[in-house]
Amino acid sequence: MEESQAVVVGVDTHKDSHSAALVDELGSLVASTDVGANQRGYVQLLDWARSRSSHRTWVVEGTGSYGAGLAGFLAGCGEVVYEGDRPQRRKHGAGGKSDQLDAIKVAREALAREHHAVPRQRGNREAIRVLLSTREGVVTAYRQALNQLYALVVTAPEPIHERLIRLKGEQLVKACLRLRCTAGDIETSVTTRVLRRVAHRIRSLQVEAADYESQLEELVAETVPALLSEPGVGAITAAQLLVSWSHAGRIRNENAFAAMAGVAPVPASSGRVVRYRLNRQGDRRLNRALHVVAVCRSGFHTPTKNYIARRTAEGKSSREIRRCLKRYLARRFFRLLQGLDTP
Repeated sequence: MEESQAVVVGVDTHKDSHSAALVDELGSLVASTDVGANQRGYVQLLDWARSRSSHRTWVVEGTGSYGAGLAGFLAGCGEVVYEGDRPQRRKHGAGGKSDQLDAIKVAREALAREHHAVPRQRGNREAIRVLLSTREGVVTAYRQALNQLYALVVTAPEPIHERLIRLKGEQLVKACLRLRCTAGDIETSVTTRVLRRVAHRIRSLQVEAADYESQLEELVAETVPALLSEPGVGAITAAQLLVSWSHAGRIRNENAFAAMAGVAPVPASSGRVVRYRLNRQGDRRLNRALHVVAVCRSGFHTPTKNYIARRTAEGKSSREIRRCLKRYLARRFFRLLQGLDTP
């Protein structure tokens, strides 16, 4: 940033408006402005920055949410755009709070950072992210509906309770779909109707989730076919790996990728004591994807099983071995993804 650009434009993004602050290489405020969060506002902001500096770097907060439109517009215009972190909050009352102050903090904190993140790529990667996120929401709703069905059965009138209490999962859903309202008391008739409606909702969510998964399989097979050939990697796991990685050049090396996944041990040494602790930060969805692959390979992949046996003989616990596997998988998948030329 320091070598090629004279000023930094920090942008604090919101739903209806964006606040921008232009600072020089020393962090001194040069100018600031507010624009609308729309195409017209983007053009106004770019013209404003160009009128004040011929060379600039943009640091946009929230490039995955409210700042996505602005970041895409600026990148399309050939501007240098980095992803800004949410400004660190000071103690209450220490320095005030406003959108303009936040924009200044975004720019100054970017100047102080050694490494800068590039916004994630759109196109196929963004389409996969949308499908993956929506499917996760549908699966969550499915689990909630199924738990609701279990709870309704527990407290249902005795005839319904005896008929359904020992059924689980798909068997319970099918049985509830076959329920019919019969002449009887109001409690039984209402419970029957509700059970049937919840079961219909569960069936609808299953169909929706399957449709999203089918679309994911097609997109992932088109974008990262080599990743799907890896043992233990399915469409959902491959999609998460691609979404977190985004594109070549965004993550500088395999160590940074492992740190982002939370599988790189954090040094915690002091004096003569040399030790490491778990990294509980980073992208937890990516961490979960690596965990799923590690667990799957432990059951059928011969090289992985041999590695587990060797490390067990060395005195490693099962948790320690799994952490080593996840670190290896992060290295393996990063090198594989770096060889892709994603659109």
